[in-house]
Amino acid sequence: MSQATTLRELKADNYKVLPVREEMRLNLIRKLQTKETLFPGIIGYQDTVVPQIVNAVLSGQDIIMLGERGQAKSRIIRSLTCLLDDKTPILADADIPENPFAPISSQGQKVIEDQGDDAVIKWLTPEMRYGEKLATPDITIADLIGEIDPIKIAEGRYLSDEEALHFGLIPLTNRGIFAINELPDLSERIQVGLLNVMEERDIQIRGHKIRLDLDVVIVATANPEDYTNRGRIITPLKDRYGSQIRTHYPNSLPQEISIMEQEQRKLDLGEYRQEVPPFMAQIIAEITQQARKSPDINQRSGVSVRASIANYESVLANAFRRSIEVDEKDIVPRISDLPFIMPSLQGKIEFEAMEEGREEKIMERLLQDAVRNVFARFSEDLDMETLALQFADGLQVTTGESMASDDYDDIISRVDGLNKVVTNLSQSDCPAIRASAIEFVLEGLHLNQLLNKDRVGNLTTYIG
Repeated sequence: MSQATTLRELKADNYKVLPVREEMRLNLIRKLQTKETLFPGIIGYQDTVVPQIVNAVLSGQDIIMLGERGQAKSRIIRSLTCLLDDKTPILADADIPENPFAPISSQGQKVIEDQGDDAVIKWLTPEMRYGEKLATPDITIADLIGEIDPIKIAEGRYLSDEEALHFGLIPLTNRGIFAINELPDLSERIQVGLLNVMEERDIQIRGHKIRLDLDVVIVATANPEDYTNRGRIITPLKDRYGSQIRTHYPNSLPQEISIMEQEQRKLDLGEYRQEVPPFMAQIIAEITQQARKSPDINQRSGVSVRASIANYESVLANAFRRSIEVDEKDIVPRISDLPFIMPSLQGKIEFEAMEEGREEKIMERLLQDAVRNVFARFSEDLDMETLALQFADGLQVTTGESMASDDYDDIISRVDGLNKVVTNLSQSDCPAIRASAIEFVLEGLHLNQLLNKDRVGNLTTYIG
């Protein structure tokens, strides 16, 4: 069917424009009936957050998402556009998106009055029907609601004329979804301005009281501490949100790893091949999980999943640099690459008040605890004491982040039984993966006090 370009053609097609909430509700029902995946790309919320969102949409309620940073609040809100129709018609000659069958502004009504069924129609995609604003103290009512337009006054319109107004972001998102990120950061005066928009749909701009029956879903995000404890949101506005949904960090290591792998920047590696051994992926995810339990890190601000992603990218970047320098085609991270996550990790966490210089020690302890925990899971069925006893007789081996993978063959030949352990861990003949497994075993033995370690520069020597 060809797409209507005028109101007359739209009527001929018997097209029916539904309110946004009803439109989202019907599309959600259809997705549920056909078992379609809701909100693809959102990991770890299928049994917790998603059912609450479903209930809120089925109820036609405005939503506020409460959660610490890095809990996918903005992504969830943006993904609500998947519940909008593929295209929806609006009047082409109106400043705000208008239902062609029932315009709400004086301008839209005048278009219908002057043009009748010849009124031009244009179509909006779901992405065009989404508006978002980060709440900051400098936001004004004019930004969100509107203001008198001096240009229109200069053109001869009177101050009392509704067409002298310039509408803000919320009216310009009519027939769609509008999101306010970090809602409590709005000044109280601006929060008061949202009350009528959300409930009575009355808009007042410098004395102009305009009845605009806006058809818009208002959603917001907030940090729980700001929303509930500091009194930074006025109670009447809080009362307007029908559903208050609490987000959370990944409940399990596999979920954290899935998010890391999904969200890392996919860069062109050319002829190089990237592979991350399971134990290395677990270690990087475990670092973040340990940070979320550390008393030395401010848990009120949270430890974002972005910490895991940035750490993952940093480790891979160092492995890539090594591959280039030693002329290898396999990019495989090792234990010796972990110190290079310090710059990315430090920027993602907030330390509790303490004397200067302790931050690096805290981060080193996080790395050590993560390696120790992961090693315990991978070494349950391995005889590690037999390996360690060989070092008691003076055996020493050296590893380093700048060493080529083939250099680790010498370590295999000198430590009886290590080849079997590494083969079980790596499940691969790739020299780079086997080198990573060797470092993992040696560091695991050290952290379990079965080996000593001496580090000079980028080289680490394990001794008995």
